[in-house]
Amino acid sequence: MFMRLSKKFILSLPFFFVLFCSSALATEHTVLVCEGAKVYPSPAAAPLEDAILVAADGKISVLAAKGKSKYVPPASALRLNCAGRVVVAGFWNSHVHFEPGWDNADRTPAPKLEAHVQQMLTRWGFTTVWDLGSVPANTQALKRRIETGEVPGPEILMAGAIFPKNGHPVYISPKMQLPEVATPQEAEHLAQQYMGMHLDGIKLFTGAFMGDKPVINMDTAIVKAAVNVAHTGGKPVFAHPQNHTGVDNALAGGVNILAHTIPTEEGFTDDELAKMKYQHTALIPTLTLWTTVVPDPAVQEKLVGAGVAELKSYFTKGGTILFGTDVGFISKYDTTEEFEFMSRATDWRGILASLTTNPSNYFMATTKGRIEKGMDADLVILEGDPSVDVRNLAKVAYTIRAGNIIYQK
Repeated sequence: MFMRLSKKFILSLPFFFVLFCSSALATEHTVLVCEGAKVYPSPAAAPLEDAILVAADGKISVLAAKGKSKYVPPASALRLNCAGRVVVAGFWNSHVHFEPGWDNADRTPAPKLEAHVQQMLTRWGFTTVWDLGSVPANTQALKRRIETGEVPGPEILMAGAIFPKNGHPVYISPKMQLPEVATPQEAEHLAQQYMGMHLDGIKLFTGAFMGDKPVINMDTAIVKAAVNVAHTGGKPVFAHPQNHTGVDNALAGGVNILAHTIPTEEGFTDDELAKMKYQHTALIPTLTLWTTVVPDPAVQEKLVGAGVAELKSYFTKGGTILFGTDVGFISKYDTTEEFEFMSRATDWRGILASLTTNPSNYFMATTKGRIEKGMDADLVILEGDPSVDVRNLAKVAYTIRAGNIIYQK
């Protein structure tokens, strides 16, 4: 099972990148002091009221309730405006894309890149993201510029995409050449190429939507071939299913994460839910996506409702839910609607867990996801309390990665 695989999953990045540790940002760390906020150390923990939180050298160095700390900040410390605000751990978005609009990321002026990163990601609290299948050169260039401190941004993890033969989805430009495979041997070879590029995982299109034509599904043997290569390297595998066959083949092949629900199929089967739970398969809902694929509001609502039902069916069985929006493919950057949709299936703690502890635990990022002394200072400072209104998770005042402010309202 993936969770027992080698921790190479976390550390296998290109030699010219830093290790998977948010404190590796090249930007000089300033001592940050946040006083007077309500702090949720984790989704399950009781909040600390009127707390003091200090970040130094990229880590959380002080966390205490009011009157419980004698810490005296240095004169050089940056004091944030935290009074009356709420602090949670940095958010993960486990399904993004850096295309279109990210061409020439290696030479685009840094201010332009920063503005785009803010608009799409850091404005919404994301300190770690998974790019599930974009042009590798663009994402790697952006990642490199973020890690050197040139462009403030999130930690970027990247999965290379593999499509079934003749499975070029209708929503992807026919001008774009996609990496298609027809045999397990071809899948194995391509997966090995991705591992050689030091990517962080693989995404399999186990179902390709072909418009009026039948869905092209990926054979289980091909799924298994790619999964075996990834798991040997300690890397996770995401699947994009389009129907029950795509889900079943993904599960039979041992994928780790389903990158979408399948709302046109009117629910996961009991057998699928049982296998997902047994295999510890995570689910990324991407509910807002279903408001973009058809113009008819009634059909949109039907798709969202079906996706919500699938999310609820797995959440109630204790399945692992990872937050993700497919942003980059869709242009709805605002996360408010996704939180509203998810709240139909789970409570605010479940949503916060999908943003923080669930992905940090699932991807073995042991210093992320919680606010504790010694943990990475990946933080989101919110204008309001999500326990009062889940939409407050989208009202971000500051996004902080490794003690560095990467977004400020």
